[in-house]
Amino acid sequence: VGRVEEVIPPHELAERLAAVQPEWPAAFGAFRPRALDCAALKCVALTFDDGPYRYTARLLDVLAEHQAKVTFFVVGRMVAAGGATKLRRMVAEGHEVGNHTWDHAMLTDLRRPGIEAELRRTQQIVRSATGTRMRIMRPPYGATNHLVARVARGHGLAQILWDVDTVDWRDRRPGLIARRAVAAPPGTIVLLHDIHRTTVEAAPRILTDLARAGYTFVTVSELLGDRLPGAGRLYPDRSERELRNAADRSATGRS
Repeated sequence: VGRVEEVIPPHELAERLAAVQPEWPAAFGAFRPRALDCAALKCVALTFDDGPYRYTARLLDVLAEHQAKVTFFVVGRMVAAGGATKLRRMVAEGHEVGNHTWDHAMLTDLRRPGIEAELRRTQQIVRSATGTRMRIMRPPYGATNHLVARVARGHGLAQILWDVDTVDWRDRRPGLIARRAVAAPPGTIVLLHDIHRTTVEAAPRILTDLARAGYTFVTVSELLGDRLPGAGRLYPDRSERELRNAADRSATGRS
């Protein structure tokens, strides 16, 4: 009688291997923030949306050169379209990964099943590719509401917006992008996009100038620490009117 081979899903196989080899893979499980005191340090959280894309590998090279950790809010469809290797490198090099939906949908235009699919599919592909369970998400265009919050809570995801928008999707000038990022006050979250060549070109200056000013580059979870909002909650907190206005302004570009 022929033997029937067991088909094991990738994430289940990773769990089995991790159980017998605790040190492998090092990236498996939830992101583990470093023990940093951002109340004492000049911390800044650089965040990059919409990838992985063709420029992401170069950005990772630059980040490694500057020993900087950042947060990537990834789009599931971009991971599926050949971005898994870059995604694994993000995780292996200590960056935080967040959910930016499957195909950058305006979540406030969707009913619950649509929102569920956008978040669930991206959770699944990132888990399958890296073993990582994401615990933060960024709603595209910053567009969120009570329904989005409920669905995010069901997936264990805090909603993370930003304090400083470099508007790099509109103004494709590396010098201008860098000046806006470098002007970020300590303790803030900066919005950037790794799908734009000009943003990646601005990265060396951003990192050099902020480091010269004494900044420490941290992930979102490291910046917020105990202030990281619970699942479904929003940071920074904004009114429904502010969220609608921000979404309307951003809908012509990408966030």
